[in-house]
Amino acid sequence: MTMATDDDTFRLALAQLHIEATDVEDNVERALEAVSRAADRGADLVALPELFNVGYFAFDSYERHAEPFVGETFTRLREAAADHGLAVLAGSIVEDLAATETVDTPADEGLANTAALFDATGETRLVYRKHHLFGYQSAESELLVPGERIETATIGGVTVGATTCYDLRFPELYRRLIDAGVELVLVPSAWPYPRIEHWQTLSRARAIENQAFVATINGSGHFESADATLLGRSTVYDPWGTTLASSGDEPTLVTADIELATLERVRKEFPALRDRRL
Repeated sequence: MTMATDDDTFRLALAQLHIEATDVEDNVERALEAVSRAADRGADLVALPELFNVGYFAFDSYERHAEPFVGETFTRLREAAADHGLAVLAGSIVEDLAATETVDTPADEGLANTAALFDATGETRLVYRKHHLFGYQSAESELLVPGERIETATIGGVTVGATTCYDLRFPELYRRLIDAGVELVLVPSAWPYPRIEHWQTLSRARAIENQAFVATINGSGHFESADATLLGRSTVYDPWGTTLASSGDEPTLVTADIELATLERVRKEFPALRDRRL
């Protein structure tokens, strides 16, 4: 879905990629192609899914494919952002904390689920490491170090923040983002079947209760080792919780225009955030 744009709007693209477990080179190539397509559609920012390069459910390969922050995957996405002149949320990779020297880390060693936002010049504007690590039928909580910091960035006049997948179940995190001035929350994810209702309900709730734009970026594909299939359905919600654009479960590029006037109008007409007591 694509809507008309003008100088007062911010075009967002969500790259719902087909992800093959451990096939890092091909996965990254698909991500780079999506960045190019997003630029062709006039996007100001394109966001990629969680662990788009290695595949979320490829737990046995996390250590083997872990990279420092300035490793090959982020370097190629940073260069693509500058080459195409748009911001890129590099959904997330498995970061080798011990090998990272250019940004602060939550620990001196171990692995993290790390997303980075590069602006249209290729500069790093935001780093987010997944705070809530999934333990239910998942090895993530055993393998990774949780993030601790929240950062924001202004891209094209929009204040952007990020969370990752399982974080959707923890509304306190989103309140912290709103208190930091965030207007658009990007949520790279690897959400599998059958929890479609959870995926849609939680995402919409985070938009409604925080009167903010929320964009969820999921992947597509099946992981034999975990017998898990990503359900896709990448979606952009406005501050009323209305769907602006969405997808099915196949690879695609979802685009929508973010109008900050909508956020301002919603918060003025229905000032729920001003009525908070906690």
